Amino acid sequence: MKVNVFSMVSLLGLFLMISACSKRNNDRSSATGWKYNDPEYGGFEKVDYAGQPTGPNLVLIEGGTFTMGLTQEDVTYEWNNIPRRVTVSSFYMDETEVSNINYREYVFWLGRVFKSYPDVARKALPDTLVWREELAYNEPFVETYFRFPSYDEYPVVGVSWLQAKDYCKWRTDRVNEMILIEKGIFNPNPDQVDAENFDTKSYLAGQYQGNVRKNLPDITTGGERSVRFEDGILLPEYRLPTEAEWEYAALALKGKQSVNGDELYTDKRFFPWDGNTARYKRRDKYMGNIMANFKKAGGDYMGMAGKLNDHSHIPGPVRTFWPNDFGLYNMAGNVSEWVEDVFRPLTATTLRDVENHDLNPFRGNEFKELVLDESGVPVEKDSLGMLRYQMVTDSAVTERENYNKGGVKDFRDDDSESVEYAYGKYSLISNKSRVIKGGSWSDRLFWLSPGSRRFKDEDKSDRNIGFRCAMTRTGGPEGNEDAGGLEFKRKMPKQKRSFK
Repeated sequence: MKVNVFSMVSLLGLFLMISACSKRNNDRSSATGWKYNDPEYGGFEKVDYAGQPTGPNLVLIEGGTFTMGLTQEDVTYEWNNIPRRVTVSSFYMDETEVSNINYREYVFWLGRVFKSYPDVARKALPDTLVWREELAYNEPFVETYFRFPSYDEYPVVGVSWLQAKDYCKWRTDRVNEMILIEKGIFNPNPDQVDAENFDTKSYLAGQYQGNVRKNLPDITTGGERSVRFEDGILLPEYRLPTEAEWEYAALALKGKQSVNGDELYTDKRFFPWDGNTARYKRRDKYMGNIMANFKKAGGDYMGMAGKLNDHSHIPGPVRTFWPNDFGLYNMAGNVSEWVEDVFRPLTATTLRDVENHDLNPFRGNEFKELVLDESGVPVEKDSLGMLRYQMVTDSAVTERENYNKGGVKDFRDDDSESVEYAYGKYSLISNKSRVIKGGSWSDRLFWLSPGSRRFKDEDKSDRNIGFRCAMTRTGGPEGNEDAGGLEFKRKMPKQKRSFK
């Protein structure tokens, strides 16, 4: 018994000694030995960062390798998504499509804040006329689908790619503003008007002060300071997912990994669920039920009265059916979704393309830089409160080895190995063509495969196209269980469709 007590005391002493050494090491620079967070040593700050918090409605998608491309026979004979092995970095993605109530909140905010610029809110409105048809009576949807509370939790449609991008920017700022309010740094300020509204980048550049409650302590001066990017308090931007991210998240192949923990997928997937059909296969009371909202056959959108199969003749609520193995709802059916990429028929044209662009593949980069004054400080923000950016000129990157153009949407389109896309002459494809993923409520089963892809001009919209947001994951790819900060996970229970 004495030996055990002595061992325990020894282990405790060793633990305390290691902890003290570890603390001392963390308090000092491993390069210079100078102390962090000490005004006597200059006041250089090192934050105790626990990891990136999870933003509202987001789910962590742990990255990895997968075979991107068609998983079924190419029945359209377009060969526009040739299978190839790629790796996707970890990222976050919305559990659901953006709903009507989410988007109405956005339009309301624009109208409330930009009082001098009413066109901003009008420009953001969905095109409700997408419901009209010459030989169909859909006029009630023109009036009700976006605004009537019956459709609050249905996905917003009639939104162009450009409008979806603007929504992502707005959502970033509202989430970060709420973080500062919850941290006790800001007071809520519903009286923001025009340029004096919270914009994340303008705030970090010192061009927005806000209704400050209590700023962070400034170690160097002993006073207070505003939040910096290096503090890790504010989240990265909400954005549209890339095509590779969307396809990877839709397949959710983590549910098909070997039980032995090997780097092995036991089976492929044609859809976000198991099997090669859209019917539930497990032998229980749900066996044979439809797994997604899509068009079964000509004229059959939801089955027969008394035995409706997908319960939706148009888009259904954003939390319907079972989520896939990443916890994402409606990654097949309901509405197709905008992604970030510019569309080209061939996603990889040569072996060199595959080898050099197999980590986070993406087409559509436009490299931008802040507009700076003569002293290197960002020029005054614009009339809507945003910092001013400009395209990187080709001449500015002539000496670089990793890229040599500011805009590379049409990368290799004009060389001898590629096709020239002359809009209206050879094709309907241009630099405005954006990729659409996932089938919709009005599509047949083929389009529900995550590998299928179509395109539409970025300034157009449709009644069967919506979107969801994504966010880059910073730090380790496996995430963190306790982010040590504000957790935004919704408290409402997940509503899985109860088939009847």
